Amino acid sequence: AAASPRTDIRDCSVDPPYLPPTATNTTGRLAALRVTLRTHGVHAYIVPSTDAHMSEYISERDARLGWLTGFSGSAGTGVVTQDRAALWTDSRYWTQAERQLDCNWELQRTTAIESIVLWILEAVPKGGDVGVDPFLFSIDTWNSLSRALNGSGRTLRPLDTNPLDQAWGDQRPPPPSGQIDALPPEFTGSSWQEKVAGVRRRMEEHVRRPTAVLLAGLEETAWLFNLRGDDVPYTPVFYAYTLLTDTAISLFVDMSRLSAAARGSLQGGCPGPLCVELQEYGQARAHLRRYAQGNVTVWLGTAYTTYGLYGTVPQEKLLEDSYSPVMLAKAVKNTKEQELLRAAHVRDAVAVIQYLLWLEKTVPQGSVDEFSGAQHIDALRRAQEHSRGPSFQSISASG
Repeated sequence: AAASPRTDIRDCSVDPPYLPPTATNTTGRLAALRVTLRTHGVHAYIVPSTDAHMSEYISERDARLGWLTGFSGSAGTGVVTQDRAALWTDSRYWTQAERQLDCNWELQRTTAIESIVLWILEAVPKGGDVGVDPFLFSIDTWNSLSRALNGSGRTLRPLDTNPLDQAWGDQRPPPPSGQIDALPPEFTGSSWQEKVAGVRRRMEEHVRRPTAVLLAGLEETAWLFNLRGDDVPYTPVFYAYTLLTDTAISLFVDMSRLSAAARGSLQGGCPGPLCVELQEYGQARAHLRRYAQGNVTVWLGTAYTTYGLYGTVPQEKLLEDSYSPVMLAKAVKNTKEQELLRAAHVRDAVAVIQYLLWLEKTVPQGSVDEFSGAQHIDALRRAQEHSRGPSFQSISASG
C-alpha cells in the first residue's frame, strides 16, 4: 500500500487545503496589512526578521515576521503584495515552515536577494513602489536591493511609519521594561571612563579626525558603559544608541529603566567631557540629524547600523568601517577580562561534567530526550554562581 502522506505539514494542493494544527491562520493579519499598504500607496512590502540594531536575537515586540506568517524560525524574509505573499528561508527551516505556514504563503527555499528581487519583478507592475522600513535593513542589504531594482521601473521606498506595526496594533507586545543595571566593578576589565578615553584617542589618531562615533549595535553600548539589561534573549543588552563626540556623550535609552546605580555611574562626571547626557531612545535620529548639520565627521560600523540611521548623515560627513572602533576595542580582552572569562569557563565546565555524569546514569533508563536534556543542563548552569543564562538555546544531545 502507498505510504500515507505526512500529516504534520501543510498540503495546499488539495481542496480544501490540509493544514496541520501547528499552522497559523494568517488571513486576518494579511488583510490588515494590505489595508495599510494601500494607505501608504505601495505595491509590495518587505518584512525582514531583524530589529533596528541588526541583533542576532530579537524581542517579541520585534518579531514582526513571526506575527505575520506564524513562522518562528530565526531567519527569513517575507514579501507581501495585494494578492500574493511569500517567505524566503534557508534549509534549516523548510520543514518547520511547512508546519507553521498556512496556504496564504508561498515558501521560497532560498535566501538569495536575487530570488526575492525576481519574485518582486514578477509580482509588482512597472511603476510600482516596494515599501520598506529603513530602520530594519542593514546598509548592505538596502544597497543590494536598491541596485537589483535599479532600472526595472520599480522603486524601493523607505516608509516613515511601519505599516506592519500599524496592522499589528494593540496586539503588539509592549517594549521591554526590565531594569538596566550597572555591572559591578569586579566584573569589568576597565571603567567606562577609561573605555571612552581609549575611543577618543583612536578618533584623534585617525587620519580623517572623526568628531563622533555612532554606536548602533546593542552590545557596543552595553560594553562601553558597563551596563546590562535583558531586552533580547540570550544576550544581556538593552535598546540604546550612543553618540560619542570628542567633547560630549549622548546615550539614547528609556531613562526610566536605569537603576539608581546605573544613573549614578553615568552622571558622576557631570558637567564635563565624561558626563553622559541621557536622552530618550526615540530621539536618536533627530539628534543625529541636528549634529550632522555642523562641520563634523561621524565614524560608524556598517555591520550594525541600519540604512535609516546611516541615511541621516550626509555621505561626505561619514567615516565608514565594517565595525566601529568600540566593536574592535571590545574584541580585545585585557588581562582582567581574560581572568574573568577563564573563571566563567571553569564554572561552566562544572555544570557540563555534572550533565555528562547525569546522562551516563539516566540515558540507559530510556526516559531522556534532547529537550529534557536541554532543560537539565540549563538548570545545572543556573545553579552556578553569577549565571545570567545561556548564550543560545541549549543543543544538548543527538539521536
